[in-house]
Amino acid sequence: MTPNTFKTLKKYFFMVMATMVIGAILGSCSPQEKIDQTKLNIDPTTLLWYTHPADQWENALPVGNGRLGAMVFGRTDEERIQINEETYWSGGPYNQTRPGGWKYLPQVQQLIFEGQYIKAHKLFGRYLMGYPVEQQKYQSLGNLILKFNSEESQISDYCHQLDLDQAIVTTEYKRGDVHFRREVFVSPIDQVIVVHLEASQPGGISFDAQLRGCRNQAHSNYATDYFQMDGYGSDGLILTGKSADYLGVAGKIRYEARLKAISDGGEMKVEDDHLIVKNADSVTLYVAAATNFVNYKDVSGDPHQRVDEIFKKIAGKSYDQIKKDHLQEHRRLFRRLKVDFGSTANSFLPTDERLKRFDGQNDPNLAALCLQFGRYLLICSSRPGTQPANLQGIWNKDMNPAWDSKYTLNINAEMNYWPAEVGNLSECAEPLFRMIEELSDQGRDVAREHYGAKGWVCHQNTDIWRVAAPMDGPDWGTFTTGGAWLCTHLWEHYLFTEDKEFLIHYYPLMKENVIFFLDFLVEHPRYGWLVTNPSTSPENFPGRADNTPFYDEVTGWMSPGTTICAGSTIDMQILRDLFSYVVQAAKILNVDQNFRERVLSIRERLAPMQIGQRGDLQEWLEDWPQKEPSHRHISNLYGLFPGNQISAHRTPKLAEAAKVVLEQRGLRGNGWSSAWKMACWARLYHPEKALENFVYAIKNYTFDNLFSICSKKLQVDGSFGMAAAIMEMLLQSHEGEINLLPSLPSEWSNGFIRGIKARGGFELDIFWERARLKEAIITSNLGKKCRVRTTTPVQVFWGNKLIPVEEEEGVVSFKTSRGEKYRIVAKSVTTF
Repeated sequence: MTPNTFKTLKKYFFMVMATMVIGAILGSCSPQEKIDQTKLNIDPTTLLWYTHPADQWENALPVGNGRLGAMVFGRTDEERIQINEETYWSGGPYNQTRPGGWKYLPQVQQLIFEGQYIKAHKLFGRYLMGYPVEQQKYQSLGNLILKFNSEESQISDYCHQLDLDQAIVTTEYKRGDVHFRREVFVSPIDQVIVVHLEASQPGGISFDAQLRGCRNQAHSNYATDYFQMDGYGSDGLILTGKSADYLGVAGKIRYEARLKAISDGGEMKVEDDHLIVKNADSVTLYVAAATNFVNYKDVSGDPHQRVDEIFKKIAGKSYDQIKKDHLQEHRRLFRRLKVDFGSTANSFLPTDERLKRFDGQNDPNLAALCLQFGRYLLICSSRPGTQPANLQGIWNKDMNPAWDSKYTLNINAEMNYWPAEVGNLSECAEPLFRMIEELSDQGRDVAREHYGAKGWVCHQNTDIWRVAAPMDGPDWGTFTTGGAWLCTHLWEHYLFTEDKEFLIHYYPLMKENVIFFLDFLVEHPRYGWLVTNPSTSPENFPGRADNTPFYDEVTGWMSPGTTICAGSTIDMQILRDLFSYVVQAAKILNVDQNFRERVLSIRERLAPMQIGQRGDLQEWLEDWPQKEPSHRHISNLYGLFPGNQISAHRTPKLAEAAKVVLEQRGLRGNGWSSAWKMACWARLYHPEKALENFVYAIKNYTFDNLFSICSKKLQVDGSFGMAAAIMEMLLQSHEGEINLLPSLPSEWSNGFIRGIKARGGFELDIFWERARLKEAIITSNLGKKCRVRTTTPVQVFWGNKLIPVEEEEGVVSFKTSRGEKYRIVAKSVTTF
């Protein structure tokens, strides 16, 4: 270990001491009393650090390359690095489709129109639910355990950190006079988990390593996920196994994880399933893992051959080169965007202390850190060619994870990708787009057999096997617009990139989903509107007097009522968006003129949004209350965010009704709910309300490592949603213009964001002082006309040349050329 390494360790020790002194001097430290982070040689917008190891898996630090994930605890006695491989799921290829279910659909629809909702619920559950009713589970691959000969009482100068800019977890500490350092990362280039250990004293590294598998042992209900642990040669370990049979679906996944150790000095031997290292100067461990998964209907791969190929590619490659390549590839994505809201003394505290002390005013850069953490997670869990990020990204320790750690399509999977386009990580959404295409396969079967319709449909959940039928029970399974919501992401990608080849490829998929709804929509006998039937407003039980508890034969539980209905507001909003997007896409591609006209005519007949007697935006066709006042879902506000149908400018009455919903729901919910509310308040230009939800989420729904909490469980959606909501407070581009700093709270009075994206192919750097725009630099990647809305009078420069603009009601418009940069400068600011 070099002297520079020790300087790094000392830096954190003195940083803690300096922060304590600064805090004592500044007292409560008002938000105006900012600190220059360069003085402490640390960036509080990209570093998570702690003075102790993780006390539980939920607080461990995540690394990943899109395919492999690891959670690092940072222990000094027995280190645990929990490992995931994205394609290790229970079961194998299967199909939930129930042939002939469409025969019962007219009866279900009639019962709903007659108000006999529980009867309709039971009939749907018996004949139209997918079978099996539930879906498969994402699994934990194993744990790398490193046992050291040390006691916690011997440890001093401890620091455990995750540098988002490096995607490396570093653990440093001192035992006696010896300094120890571990680095853990997952290389996107070399496809290995890397663990590097070094010490300041020659021969200082000794440990016993074991690569342990995982079994499903819940309530002694052992599954068939058998595994074997063995030594591999004289310098390695190997773990092999299979996935569990589940729900009558045979476990078809086979996997291999293999560890290889490279030691500098000392002794190394393999005894049974243990790798023992003694008195080495440094050691590097490489872990490769693979399964036989090829795609959602093919498991013919060879995991052993795949692991062999990985090790062949890194043979002879040094640790330094592997690390260098990793850093270069990670930073290619991560460094596209930089953000800073200003630092105070609290910004330099250990991350868990920052969270505890946060009050919304005393650490502006905590929001910047959360923004960058969301981007970091997306880079680590979703790269071109991988699976999409699931409920837990790619990180999961359980064989029975919460909600199966799969893909929930009534908000969660979509929220995972909210920061992708605006956060300058467009290619990270490729796995989502591919999943949509794969879902259409079984989606066609379900459309035909469950609904007697053409096209394709997908409901509230899916898994790696891309099943598309109604699942879990009628209270959840009647959400027919899950696939439609996913399709809106295809259009959003086009709006940001205007990639015509992308649109040509995905337009038929969007069109085919619309075709399903053209067949499925029915006329409401009382109102005459076209509605989805059956329908649901996700997971929210209407508070009708007749919506009483009953025992549900599908779920085997006492249901508090039923969610089944016709024409929920979110269904109508999603379809209104999707129909519009498909028509616009067809027009751009100059195809399907007659189809366009038909879709527009049907769109005009969709049930409209309505304002209820309480002044709120109705969640259902009828003006029903809800059983749970502060329900976590705000599904009727899809049209506000992420949709574009409710606007403070264009639809002020609906905007006011949306405010009533947000006020009624309050702050309670969970992490992803807080993020959704933040984004909605941002769209309504209420920055203090958005910030209030951010503070509440930090205090109630955030683990020490910044992962979001849902019902006490770790989920990634809230972390992604938080990043997107913060960016929505800084820039909006959904209304045909670039709105700069639309919901900037006074607490973020000075700052900048560089590299944020806007629809129309624009990339921006935005700078502000005293909560007012100072300057924005706009790069026009497509050469389109640019419309910019600001609350501050501005001038536009191309280089040093002032260019003419059109001005109207706070908006300036000007022509751009492809690849050129334009400066938007507040008139009160000196321009030269």
